[in-house]
Amino acid sequence: MEKRSTFNNLWLPYLLVAPQIIITFIFFLWPASQALYQSFLLEDAFGLSSEFVWFENFEELFSDPLYLDSFYTTVLFSVSTTFLSLSLSLMFAVMADRVIRGEMAYKSILLWPYAVAPAVAGVLWMFMFNTGNGILALTLQSLGYEWNHVLRGGQAMVLVIIAAAWKQISYNFIFFLAGLQSIPKSMLEASAIDGAGPVKRFWTIVFPLISPTTFFLIVVNVVYAFFDTFGIIHAVTQGGPYKSTEILVYKVYNDGFVGLDLGGSSAQSVILMIIVVSLTVFQFRYIERRVQY
Repeated sequence: MEKRSTFNNLWLPYLLVAPQIIITFIFFLWPASQALYQSFLLEDAFGLSSEFVWFENFEELFSDPLYLDSFYTTVLFSVSTTFLSLSLSLMFAVMADRVIRGEMAYKSILLWPYAVAPAVAGVLWMFMFNTGNGILALTLQSLGYEWNHVLRGGQAMVLVIIAAAWKQISYNFIFFLAGLQSIPKSMLEASAIDGAGPVKRFWTIVFPLISPTTFFLIVVNVVYAFFDTFGIIHAVTQGGPYKSTEILVYKVYNDGFVGLDLGGSSAQSVILMIIVVSLTVFQFRYIERRVQY
């Protein structure tokens, strides 16, 4: 017989969810509505006067070649960061799942980067790739490859992708390891008896069973690459050189807080929000079909 919890007090359920609703309203709904309203305004740099211009801010954005270039930069950065962080974290999780001796130390080391702030993660990798005394830059120079991310946009993009992916590996590792440890060992042992090798067991048994975890992490990592990597880019390249690492979220900051184009910056934030929501809906609508629950 099913038992259900009941509340004698009519207002108690509403009081329990009120803090979360208030936080959502203050930190999401209210700023989002303000950004939507300001995207239709043309304001001066000091915010003393404004003019309602309808969709002129959006029209100027899509006629600006620099803004269109930031779309390509964002796609390249997001896809590369998501793929690199997911693939490496899955590899580490598979390796950690097989470790018997010293497994706690191995897992703890892989979890440490998650405690590092994004800006700190970017600075750490910037030091290692410093052209003057960075250990990785000096290693590349000894191999005949000249590294200078300050002047070369492609190298700067590689640097921020590595830093962003490294920061997210620990988060992905936790979920992948939990998914791997939930797979019954009897299934893997039975397939091994039938003659399936390690690679075939992984692609035919292990990976399909952790597909819900993989799908969840794809959604989370795409959102992370679009928004939470601002600190890394700001600390390492500040969108340079020559705007080669200026992704959409950093361009919102650069145009709004540095260039003081409040209307254009608000329009960019609205477009960015629409893109992320559309990507999330697309992932749940089409990619989730391949997920095996």
